[in-house]
Amino acid sequence: MQFWRKINQEKCSDYIDKALNDNIDFSKRISLGIPASKLDGRVFNENAPFLKDAPFLRTIVLNPNHIGCHTLSESEVFFKGTQRIERELIELIAVDIFKAQKGQTDGYLAAGGTEANLQAIWIYRNYFIQVHNAKHCEIAILASEDTHYSVVKAANLMNLEHLPIPVHENTRIIDEVKLEQIVSLAKLNGKKFFIVLSNVATTMFGSVDNPDVYVNCLTKHKVPFKLHIDAAFGGFIYPIVKSDNNVNFTNQFVSSVTLDAHKMLQAPYGTGIFIVRKGLMQYVFTKEANYVNGMDITLAGSRSGANAIAVWMILAAYGPEDWCKKMNMLLHRTTWACKQLDAKGIKYYRNPSLNIIAIKAEFVSPDLAASFDLVPDAHNRAAKWYKIVVMEHVEEKHLQLFFEKLNKPSQSLCQ
Repeated sequence: MQFWRKINQEKCSDYIDKALNDNIDFSKRISLGIPASKLDGRVFNENAPFLKDAPFLRTIVLNPNHIGCHTLSESEVFFKGTQRIERELIELIAVDIFKAQKGQTDGYLAAGGTEANLQAIWIYRNYFIQVHNAKHCEIAILASEDTHYSVVKAANLMNLEHLPIPVHENTRIIDEVKLEQIVSLAKLNGKKFFIVLSNVATTMFGSVDNPDVYVNCLTKHKVPFKLHIDAAFGGFIYPIVKSDNNVNFTNQFVSSVTLDAHKMLQAPYGTGIFIVRKGLMQYVFTKEANYVNGMDITLAGSRSGANAIAVWMILAAYGPEDWCKKMNMLLHRTTWACKQLDAKGIKYYRNPSLNIIAIKAEFVSPDLAASFDLVPDAHNRAAKWYKIVVMEHVEEKHLQLFFEKLNKPSQSLCQ
């Protein structure tokens, strides 16, 4: 690890205080032109004694605005201290988790994985338009049918066609024959450029796409494409427990990655992460944002600097070794749960490097699913699958209680 190390609480707090001291203090500096301030003092008491031991809450009260992308050249100087921490955080994740070369990526803290996926597709759409003179109707988005619904939002917002790729029912693996057919037909229908979203832990199944399947198909067809890795759920677990993988920046075709710190990392909601190779972020510069130093380049615009502090603090509190132990503990618990299902002859899907179990709905009554908050694959039709996500609060005793209430399936269901 080049940047990720464990830091004790006192040193973390001191480091964050130093960053906050480098930000503007609206109580001490005469500042007439900034349309911002600290949080309203009538509601949020900046002198509350508990803030002394709560650097994240201190940051929220002081209200830094992290508009823009701070891994690029210039940013708003009023919040340079906490922007520095966000910049260090992006480099840590890119290099130590996704194996990028130092200084070779850009990125920012987004509102979530949806925004990060939109950001990627926005960049690549503009790239094809600006570099290849593409028309909207010539660009298509490829993603498996298990991909997060943000791909549908992106297609709608960016005026692009979304081509869902079927997967095999029980393995959730991309159907390569269908992929070949869909790409061939798309070319016949005038598609010349492709944006690919490849998953590292789909929302429902925790399945991991092999990006080489897309690469091999599109390379064979000799069409330009850009590949984005959606690791919103799996980004903080899959590369940690399976270091030998092809979903990182050592794969020359991977251009960008989405992560969600508010999933496995248990950060506050609103802590998505977008990381992209150098030279691509610039395709979404909003030159009309002249009053923003460095101009804006993100979908969200203004965003709280406290989110970056939260993610940095969590990673620093664990360090790579303790974090790996925590992830392996969750995997061990998930494997134990799968053994209980095996003993009952219940059919399910699970990627062994992830903590999601999708159980065939025929084995789970809707009432039992509701009583344990199991999530169905669809709320607007009869469920085909229910999922269990083994997060930190899900203990073996909770799972055992569920298994005790789960009736042993009849012989006919096991055939």
